[in-house]
Amino acid sequence: MDHTQLSLLALLVGVIVGSSVVGLVVTAQRARDRALAQGSSDLPEGVESMLGALDDPAVVCDTSATVLALSPAAEVFGLTAGNVIADEDLRRVARAARDNGAAVSENLRLRRGAAPAEPRLVAVRAAPVTPRIVLLVLRDITERERVEEMRRDFVANTSHELKTPVGAVSLLAEAIESAADDPAQVRYFSGRLQAEIQRLSALTNRILSLSRLQASDELSEVRDVSIDEVVTAAVESNTVQADSAQVTVVRGGTKGLWVRGEPQILTEALGNLIANAIAYSPQGSKVGVGVKLDEDVVEIAVTDRGIGIPESDQHRVFERFYRADQARSRRTGGTGLGLSIVKHAVQRHGGEVRLWSRPERGSTFTIRLPRSEAPDLDLVRPKARRKSRKTGSAARSTPVKGDTA
Repeated sequence: MDHTQLSLLALLVGVIVGSSVVGLVVTAQRARDRALAQGSSDLPEGVESMLGALDDPAVVCDTSATVLALSPAAEVFGLTAGNVIADEDLRRVARAARDNGAAVSENLRLRRGAAPAEPRLVAVRAAPVTPRIVLLVLRDITERERVEEMRRDFVANTSHELKTPVGAVSLLAEAIESAADDPAQVRYFSGRLQAEIQRLSALTNRILSLSRLQASDELSEVRDVSIDEVVTAAVESNTVQADSAQVTVVRGGTKGLWVRGEPQILTEALGNLIANAIAYSPQGSKVGVGVKLDEDVVEIAVTDRGIGIPESDQHRVFERFYRADQARSRRTGGTGLGLSIVKHAVQRHGGEVRLWSRPERGSTFTIRLPRSEAPDLDLVRPKARRKSRKTGSAARSTPVKGDTA
């Protein structure tokens, strides 16, 4: 073998040895970097930006359950950067995801803030980011579960309530057929049948009204609504019932107040309160409908001197189909939906309903709605310009006190 061949062989051996050494070094560096990454609690690049863009509460924690980063919404559950996650269930879910190396989902009861804040139902999903870091994403599903439970209860309650009048109609129809040869019995059963049909119709209409109110959070036809017109319409719709029960409805309070909303829904809500007050008032008594302004809130109070509501039942009177006095409600044809409709109607208008009641002393239901400025009626009704502008303007813009029977 000559000198040239030996040189080439040596060069080839050197290249092979050098490549092997370089390969070993690169492999060792990669293994070291991998080990450092697996043992590090440093956040990967872009994680904090991702958390900042999330609407749901989310946190990234390490093996000690210390919060390394979080989304802005996470603070409502008491999660803060640099502190250990206080809730044991959250720590358990994070630990399970880290141990399994895969995403884990579970529904938990967590408080939004400190006690006595009500626990919320939260869907928690944990996923490992690195072997030492876990991402926790929380989604409050309390409202969704409440709506689903409400739907189930509504279907069950409605089915139960409809059975009574439907069964009565069926029995009365059979009774009429059996008494075909007795005109007096036919007239009696026909009257009972008509009463049950009216009750069934009222229940169906109430169910449809409540379903419409619960179907959407927004009102469809919002405009300026005169409280005077709402009160007048609600009182007039219950005139026949008041006369039949020998109860006098008395109006009073501040006039010229306006709110934003749908007049038909507000009239129905107030009419339900007046109808309830009449139904539970003794003969010869009075039902008061008063209006006043409390800062920027319009209050419409309906007061009776009836049997009242025990304190133990007051928190339930706005539930669907709930009746504090079952026997009396049946006699008066109540559906148990009126107050539920009132509550949802007022809530859709951004207001609330308050109740004061004492047994044997009566009850007062108060609707509270945000006040709105009176509209320019000259623009709405051009013919009004023919009247005295000075008098008309004063009547529209300045609330006045007064009582009307």
